[in-house]
Amino acid sequence: MADLSYISTLPSANQILFQAKIAKKYTFADVAEKIGRSETWVAAAFYGNMPLAEEDISALVKVLDIDPAAIESISPSVNFQPDRAAKMEMPPHDPTIYRLYEIVLVYGYAFKSIIAEKFGDGIMSAICFTSKIDKEVDAEGTWVKITLRGKFLPYIKY
Repeated sequence: MADLSYISTLPSANQILFQAKIAKKYTFADVAEKIGRSETWVAAAFYGNMPLAEEDISALVKVLDIDPAAIESISPSVNFQPDRAAKMEMPPHDPTIYRLYEIVLVYGYAFKSIIAEKFGDGIMSAICFTSKIDKEVDAEGTWVKITLRGKFLPYIKY
């Protein structure tokens, strides 16, 4: 079970999404499958970091059995725009999030250099982006496998 303390800092509509998910005993993978989105995207949306289209809201209302009015504040009809990671402290204090931050601190320049060698001068998009988290078990133990897939965007000359 995830740490729920952060949820109380989210807007009430997002808290309702979490409360309904917990009440239904759904995982993010369950919700994702039922609404036709990816697990990571659904989790990010619950935390307020991805905008929900009307069809997403309709699907969530049905799947989670919640009142549409309870989450109307995160609807595109009220011009909701995510304030991505606005409340995240830097450096992060949560151990899991800190380890991801630490990976970037330790391997960031290595990743950047390898991307430049393979693709040229540019960046990996976090907008045109997908990710997936898998569990792997072998003789050495249990492993977290995180796949990050971002479109390469070259810097332009003008």
